[in-house]
Amino acid sequence: MAQLRRDPFTVQSVRSTAAATLSYVVALWLSSEPAPLTAPLTALLVVQVTVYSTLTTSLRRVNSVVVGVLIAIAFSALVGLSWWSLALIILASLVVGRLVRVEEFVPEVAISAMLVLGVTQVAHTAWDRVLETLIGAAVGLLFNLVLAPPVWVDTAGDSIEDLARRMRRLLIDVAEEFGGAPPVERAAARLHEARRLDNDVADVDGALRTAEDSLRFNPRVKEGLLHRIVLRTGLDTLEICAVVLRVLARTLTDLAKEREGRELLPAPTALALREAAQHTADAFVSFAVLVTSSGSDAAEAAESRLAGELRAARACRGRAAGLLLALALREPGRWQLYGAMLAELDRVLDELDPEHRGRRLMEELDRHTRESRARRRRLTLRNVLGRSRQPAQTPQAPQS
Repeated sequence: MAQLRRDPFTVQSVRSTAAATLSYVVALWLSSEPAPLTAPLTALLVVQVTVYSTLTTSLRRVNSVVVGVLIAIAFSALVGLSWWSLALIILASLVVGRLVRVEEFVPEVAISAMLVLGVTQVAHTAWDRVLETLIGAAVGLLFNLVLAPPVWVDTAGDSIEDLARRMRRLLIDVAEEFGGAPPVERAAARLHEARRLDNDVADVDGALRTAEDSLRFNPRVKEGLLHRIVLRTGLDTLEICAVVLRVLARTLTDLAKEREGRELLPAPTALALREAAQHTADAFVSFAVLVTSSGSDAAEAAESRLAGELRAARACRGRAAGLLLALALREPGRWQLYGAMLAELDRVLDELDPEHRGRRLMEELDRHTRESRARRRRLTLRNVLGRSRQPAQTPQAPQS
């Protein structure tokens, strides 16, 4: 039961059903239509997973219906319904819908115009449709204000941690291949696994967008901006590391082609590289726990583990660097591949470093602050210009 309450699909299904049913009951009471199905349809589209998406969707939905109704009234007064007027109203509705920026509800403008134009009493049906749409939108908004939707930060945090664990497993598997003589096909399979991380990152990004929206305009959330930035910068870091893992898997494939079934690295070098990769892989999970922790105690423990794993990884990386340097001097033709391994490990360690994360957070906070100030300045300038354009009242001459 607890897992169902944390599932966005389950929560959305229950909330949408309840809001649509309630809006239909209200529309039966207020509208003269015998079956006011536009109201539950609007509520079904308006009640989204988050308050922010509900508000933006309801505004676009109402806008699209009102514009479609006005177009239908204008056409009914001028030309009536025929095949060519139907073509014109569809074209005009789609163009106007794009101009008024109703986003995904552009077809709804044309649908509203066609439905209203196809009835005999255009004005009566038109305003009933507008009334039903307003009822559905109002019920949807009130539903989300009274029963605020869940905050999906925990769900997004779980997705980020799952991504970090998949990256950990992949890095360990790639590092283990350097200690043997893997065939090119197996090395290429590791590369394909690394490429599939792009899909995993996209899925986590979708979950994070839902979490970000759930923090906006939500009365139960404080410091929503900080939560959004922490999660977003954490995912950005893991995404960069996923790209580096793909490059490391490409290095493995190239080295397997060069060695042609022979041992890729000597045993001491491979061991040092595996140890560095093991500590780096563990740092992925600690980093994910750090950016998703809601309590200060859990965050401090994760940051302490992350710092220890990064220190151990850098120590092992130093031993691997000395061994790879000696190997590159003996085999100068492969020094680029050996150097690439170290460069890729260094990039991951730098991205996971807490100081680097702190700088990213401050940069993002500064950027949001600048954008907020710029928006306020634009609004203030608009108000000042609006007042200055008002015609000045001419003083009246005194009556004698």
